[in-house]
Amino acid sequence: MTLRKIASGLFALVMISCNATKQETGLSDTGTFADIKIVGAMRNVMWKGELGGNINLDTISDKKGLYGLGPVSYLTGELLINNGKSYVSRVTSDTTMTVEKRFDVSAPFFVYANVTEWSESELPASIKTIKDLEEFIDDKTTDLKRPFAFKLAGVVSSAVIHIQNLPEGTKVSSPDEAHQGQTSYKLENEASEIIGFFSKEHKAVFTHHDSFLHMHLITKDESKMGHLDDLEIGKMKLYLPKK
Repeated sequence: MTLRKIASGLFALVMISCNATKQETGLSDTGTFADIKIVGAMRNVMWKGELGGNINLDTISDKKGLYGLGPVSYLTGELLINNGKSYVSRVTSDTTMTVEKRFDVSAPFFVYANVTEWSESELPASIKTIKDLEEFIDDKTTDLKRPFAFKLAGVVSSAVIHIQNLPEGTKVSSPDEAHQGQTSYKLENEASEIIGFFSKEHKAVFTHHDSFLHMHLITKDESKMGHLDDLEIGKMKLYLPKK
């Protein structure tokens, strides 16, 4: 075997290794993710049972205009950072929850960004569901650097949010196992804020496999917060990062 062939073989192995790493992390080499920080991956939690903390929220140094979301380590609650304030929700019963303000908590996967300037617009009355919202945001942001954080503010006609509540000591190797103990809550006519992240390249990293969006909702009175599963929009405004 010639030295040229050996070199070519080594180069091919390096490229395969690099591509495998990108697939594992969900990241791309397009260089468009400078404004978003991603730690861990949803699929590693759901399929590999990597439930422990990969990030302590109190280690995020820049809190100015900070937004982020993910689950609590070991899937024992939900996390939301909204404009520099960190919220932790946990299940207390089928109908009640606790929502605390605290940064001393960790997450197995987490996505976050600093946004200090927003462009505000009214959502058209035709935009009612999560699918409507996904398509509208996708169409409206073709010239915006992706992925990005966004938010909604106003009244939800109805919504369903959930909080992870995995029993202690549970081993996870599939989404069905990961969702054990998960509790859902129905909201109606609630003044709320929804913090979300949009990406077409991070399915199973920080969005689910069938969506470009990951969103958490918090009510205006801060008494309810969780992962948004279903939505009927009332009158809400959309906020996108300024270019």
